[in-house]
Amino acid sequence: MPNTTNNPLIARAILRDIRHTPQKARRVVDLVRGMRADEALSVLKFAPQSAGSDVFTLLNSAVANAKAQNPAIRDASELWVVEALVDEGRTMKRFRPRAQGRGFRILKRSSHISVAVSDVKAASKTMNKKGATK
Repeated sequence: MPNTTNNPLIARAILRDIRHTPQKARRVVDLVRGMRADEALSVLKFAPQSAGSDVFTLLNSAVANAKAQNPAIRDASELWVVEALVDEGRTMKRFRPRAQGRGFRILKRSSHISVAVSDVKAASKTMNKKGATK
């Protein structure tokens, strides 16, 4: 049964410092933004990108958080992925030896991925920067 109240349920899950570049993680996250949570889980389960398994686990965690907030939610088919963001995390700087004694800098990037699910599809329009409802 869909939520018709003014305060939609919004449950979040955040994964920090995951060793995928933000550009590659955004490709995976863009696949599932705005989808039903159960459809998004099936898409992520078979996504060929390496970040797909981490986002799959993260979305499962967000669904579990929603079930903990509202026990009336039976499964992921009642939830929507209303927000999915990838931010840049810390960058590890490494050096690779090159010819004539030089060093070549290698940047090993990481990312922060956050997913929010809601029982209302349009809940993302009512969220402000901190994620609270207006």
